[in-house]
Amino acid sequence: ESAETSPSVVFENMGCSPEYLSILLENISGLSDDDFTVEVIPEINVAVATFKKSIDSEEFVKKCSQNKRVRELKMTARLLELTQSIKAENLPANISTDYITVYFESVRSGGKPVSDVQLFPEENSAIVTFYDHKGNA
Repeated sequence: ESAETSPSVVFENMGCSPEYLSILLENISGLSDDDFTVEVIPEINVAVATFKKSIDSEEFVKKCSQNKRVRELKMTARLLELTQSIKAENLPANISTDYITVYFESVRSGGKPVSDVQLFPEENSAIVTFYDHKGNA
C-alpha cells in the first residue's frame, strides 16, 4: 500500500494577500483557482491550500521552495499532516457529545466513525477524533 500524502499544503510566514497567493499557486501548479481552495489563518500567519484535483503534493512543495517569489516573500511550504482529529467551533451551548458523534458519523454529510469527542463548553468547541484519518475530509 502506498503512503498517502495530504492534498493540503501549509504556507508559513504568509507574506502576501490571499489573492496574490492564489495567483502564485496557479503559476506554480499550472492549475486554475477552481482547482484549489486557500484558507488564511491570520492569527498564526499561515495559509492552507487544499487541492481539489489530484496533484503530486510533495513535488508541488519542492517547486514552491525553489520559486523566486516564494523565496522573496520568505514563505515556507510543507505538506499538511494527515490527522484523525478536527476541531469543531461555534457549537451551540449545551450540545452533547452524543449529538456531535451522530452528526460527524452522518452518512448524508460524508461522515465516518468517530472514536472520541472532547467538549470544551467554555469556548463552544470540541475535538472530534475519527478511527481513520479519511473521516475528516
